[in-house]
Amino acid sequence: MTKNFKLEEFNCSCGCDMPQNVFSNVVKLAGQLQILRDYIDRPIKINSGYRCPEYNATIPNSSKYSQHQYGKAADIVVNGLKPTEVYAIIEDLIDMGAMLQGGLGLYEKNGFVHYDIRKKKARW
Repeated sequence: MTKNFKLEEFNCSCGCDMPQNVFSNVVKLAGQLQILRDYIDRPIKINSGYRCPEYNATIPNSSKYSQHQYGKAADIVVNGLKPTEVYAIIEDLIDMGAMLQGGLGLYEKNGFVHYDIRKKKARW
């Protein structure tokens, strides 16, 4: 999909097939994460990408309207960077116009950052 991201990294953990309309969103999301990857020059691990509605329902505290269900979200980890640092870098890249505005969530306790490409700003 991109220089550093493969489709398999975004597949639902339940093993279901990704719908075609979700695939196009995942391609767009991967492109945005590639911008981050190029900027920080470090590998990015996708903890969670696309989630089918059935699998999403099994995730504690996940919204029934989660952007993961549309292939628009990824929970990511960058080795050597704290989640707070990754969050701040993404926010800076958005502010500079390098990455798309969307959702950005800090899960410091769990060790990851959520980024999504919804069309409006959302922070938590």
